[in-house]
Amino acid sequence: MLNTNQLLLFLDVVQQGSFTKAATLHDMDNSSLSKQIKRLEAYLGVQLLNRSTRSFSLTSAGEEILAQARVLQDTLNQIQGIADSYQSEPKGVLRITSPIYFGQQYLQPIVTQFMRRYPDVQIVLSLDDKIANIIAGKIDIAFRFSKLVESNLIAKKIADSHFMLVASHDFIAEHGEPQTPQDLLSLPAIIYTNGDMTLDQLRISEQPNGNTYQVLSLQGNYKVSDVRTIVSGVSDGLGYGLLDQSNLHAPMKDLGLVQLLPEYRISTEETAIYAVYPHRKQTKLVKEFISCVQDYIGSPTIWERMQSDK
Repeated sequence: MLNTNQLLLFLDVVQQGSFTKAATLHDMDNSSLSKQIKRLEAYLGVQLLNRSTRSFSLTSAGEEILAQARVLQDTLNQIQGIADSYQSEPKGVLRITSPIYFGQQYLQPIVTQFMRRYPDVQIVLSLDDKIANIIAGKIDIAFRFSKLVESNLIAKKIADSHFMLVASHDFIAEHGEPQTPQDLLSLPAIIYTNGDMTLDQLRISEQPNGNTYQVLSLQGNYKVSDVRTIVSGVSDGLGYGLLDQSNLHAPMKDLGLVQLLPEYRISTEETAIYAVYPHRKQTKLVKEFISCVQDYIGSPTIWERMQSDK
């Protein structure tokens, strides 16, 4: 009988792009993994991979069998999801990835509550501002500030969140408060960058509360890959910042910050937080954690409530 575990190992080798990464994923050594793939090829009677010293490529048979292995993986996940739905409590391993700040500020308190409520659950939380490969990383939930996802992924909106321009009182005292978007061009900004993305383009309405937009290039000598550091730098008066509402860990007045050009609209593609997952049929564990995140963030959101508190 065909060994489905070997078939799924073959799938992981291809998705990870190397035997080493796939072996690490399964806590195996390379030689053991290679033997499993060779046994699969021997059973099927066809070669699946063309191997060289440092790489491999799929044979024609390998490409066709890979497609069916993906179908098998989806089917097995759906079966597991059905079984999970009949369990009284969530259990198992939950792998989550999130932008660093969102994970530190919002997910960590949720994880604490969740693990106390469900002690049989294991959580692996990976914090990285770079977008992870959900399939290759075997991630159950990825929290993202963008709906743009691969066609085989599902995105569930968690909450709205919008960008705004902020500066410190000291910065305004030194440079003056901008009255129009064009005034920003002569002011230093602290710019977010993480290698894959740099937020140095501002799409802002031409008129207060207007519906037509202009694109301005932010000017500044300080670029930072960490949101907390940007907030700190803005508070210190090094520049103004383009920040998401959820990036502020305290009321603006407590941080010594004010919103710039509040009557102008800022438009970006990233205006909401999404939970992204690989299967339309959620496991009970995934469904319950997403529900806890929604409850914690709430509506109005926790960051909106924070700024409105007197």
